[in-house]
Amino acid sequence: MFANRIGETSPLSMRALIFTLAVCAWAGDVCAEDAAGSGQRSRPTQFIIMSMPTEDDDAIRKVASTFKDSDEDIAVGVGTIISYLETEPNETVRKLKRFLGTAEQCDLPVVIEIDGINWWQARPDLWNWWDPTKPGYDPNNRQNVEWTDWTAESAVKIGWRNWGRQFRVDPMPNLMSPAYLGACHTEVRRLVPIIVDWWQALPAEKKHLLVSVQMGVECSIGANNWHYPNGNALLNKPEEDDPTYGLNHEVLPGRGVQAMGYAAVSTLGLANQGELKEAHVTAVVSRYLSGLCKIASDLGVPRDRLFAHAGGWKEGESVYFTALNPYACPGWSFYTHAKDPMADVTAMEALARSDAPFWGAVEWLLFNVQEQSEWEDALHRFLVIPRLRYVQVRHWGSIKNDPMAIKAIRIVTKSQ
Repeated sequence: MFANRIGETSPLSMRALIFTLAVCAWAGDVCAEDAAGSGQRSRPTQFIIMSMPTEDDDAIRKVASTFKDSDEDIAVGVGTIISYLETEPNETVRKLKRFLGTAEQCDLPVVIEIDGINWWQARPDLWNWWDPTKPGYDPNNRQNVEWTDWTAESAVKIGWRNWGRQFRVDPMPNLMSPAYLGACHTEVRRLVPIIVDWWQALPAEKKHLLVSVQMGVECSIGANNWHYPNGNALLNKPEEDDPTYGLNHEVLPGRGVQAMGYAAVSTLGLANQGELKEAHVTAVVSRYLSGLCKIASDLGVPRDRLFAHAGGWKEGESVYFTALNPYACPGWSFYTHAKDPMADVTAMEALARSDAPFWGAVEWLLFNVQEQSEWEDALHRFLVIPRLRYVQVRHWGSIKNDPMAIKAIRIVTKSQ
């Protein structure tokens, strides 16, 4: 599936080929739309989204007041992550409805990221297999977390993440565990109809306010939740004594730490002995993400408003391609290549293979910026690529006090 790799063609010629294929695909979509008698395309056609990592009505209103009267073609909007296993269902529903309501009041387009991998502290009944003194204890929960070998005796108790700094997290879930998948699917079926009902109730002139229902946040195994070798032994030791060397994305599938994915791979029936392979792990992530997208699609989210957010860090690694499925548009994060998406050759190769109407730079931020023009140039490089639907700035708190970023976005969107 992923045998045709970038290395078989020179980077420059491949970038030219990818861009040509993308232009042709986009032109075909537009021609088909015109031929169907739709007249002109819906507006706005592109969006710059400010993500809100926490519930913050004032921040939503501040975005609205900061970017008034944006260009009819490029609008500013807001996004939020709904981590449905992080809080109790009623609280999750309340947060979602409040976000949608406040954004609508402010006439701001929205992106809703629905994620069940990165946070699941509200469900110790799924992951606590080792501590009978704490809620949720069940030895059989070994089946719901990842393993460091082919047997449940290697089940993990702890994980690590680095989002600006390293910190501890609950164990990496087994993405193919029936119990875990059941919990994910239940919550997606609870949340997606709320979004669809809200969208369908909007008047025709406001239908564009739903930009994206985004499934997942950098879906992967062992990247945003990794396990150090012999990591279980560190659980009850001081966190300040933890290793800090972190990941090496050049080494797959383990990324320079303890490889995981054994539980999911064996549950899916791909292998139960021998070497854990990158292709095994990618197959799991693809099945997980496409399954969630199918549910959202079946619940009424059209493909042009449904996005799949895959991981992807090393050039050529196959997890990038898990963003491609028949139900959704693909999306990737851009940090290393935030100034030039064409430099992320694997994302662009995946985009060239996609038959989706759109794609998204669903997580994006510039670092170490010296001039306002850097912000403007970077945004333009994304916006000119055919089928680009939105760039989501991660996050509003990162740029709200940066006058260069604010002015650049105002210029790009022609907002005052």
